[in-house]
Amino acid sequence: MPVNLDKPQLWKADIAQSVDMYNDWFMKFAPKAFRETRVQTTKDVEAALKATGNLTNIKPALLREHPEILPTLRMSTCPPIAVDRLIGLAGVSATLVKSMEQDKRLPVRMSACEADTHLVKIGEIIEKMADPDIFVWIGRQQPANQAEIHRAATIVADRLCGAVANPIIRNAQEKRQLAAIKAWLEARGYTQQPGGDGVKFDAMKPGTFSFRMNVPVKLEGGVQEVNIPVDAVIKPKKAKAGELPIFFEAKSAGDFTNTNKRRKEEAVKMAQLRSNYGANVRFNLFLCGYFDSGYLGYEAAEGIDWVWEHRIDDFTHFGI
Repeated sequence: MPVNLDKPQLWKADIAQSVDMYNDWFMKFAPKAFRETRVQTTKDVEAALKATGNLTNIKPALLREHPEILPTLRMSTCPPIAVDRLIGLAGVSATLVKSMEQDKRLPVRMSACEADTHLVKIGEIIEKMADPDIFVWIGRQQPANQAEIHRAATIVADRLCGAVANPIIRNAQEKRQLAAIKAWLEARGYTQQPGGDGVKFDAMKPGTFSFRMNVPVKLEGGVQEVNIPVDAVIKPKKAKAGELPIFFEAKSAGDFTNTNKRRKEEAVKMAQLRSNYGANVRFNLFLCGYFDSGYLGYEAAEGIDWVWEHRIDDFTHFGI
């Protein structure tokens, strides 16, 4: 039976409570999550500076060995360079740059000689555009001291964290949401099972749950198989033999705009799961934050139900 998708008369009040809950969390904990990430990022930037001779010796061999430092290098210029701008300025392969940014490696099919040609150009652009107000030692004979290096690393770390502020907050919120689900389930006698390559979702025992579990599905045509990651997979204690566990996606949002932009993602997951495992698949959401009536109506029309975090006991209405 539907739990929340068929009760639009409750949506307005729930939206207001959910927004209040998210804002309360954000004011108390988001700055802490951001600061902790900035501290670690500062250490990573300091390591990158050391490897590059404090931004004076950016060689292809270094970029081959540490492709993950490219975002740091982009944020070290004046002005900071976006990915596409770097590709255009340096006249280098988009595949190379995006592989370094996203996969933290060089393209598998690119020869070492070809890669080095592009890496030389990247190094030249970074060294030429290095921000002299941050890296005050560039162009002088006296080497950088530790205070200068730490100050520069902090500034670059701020730039990096500013560029990914939303993912930092979203990841912290997701961890908190999963912790809330875990506490609720364990208080009712449920046992956590390992995700990843541990127990498969269709082999879970009643009274167990798992986080970030991969569910394999075959795409249209039935040839290619991919894994759909599901945040929370719960097998109710009273589940019947052969009954699938219940899937929940933890969703949080700090504004209404992004949720409506991304609302089709859940519908796609639902469609893929049902096409592979039948119409009885139960795929639902665990919501906290800015989810308006437009978003809720769209999900409801797709047959996707939800639990509000501020009313977490609604899990019981799913037979959990």
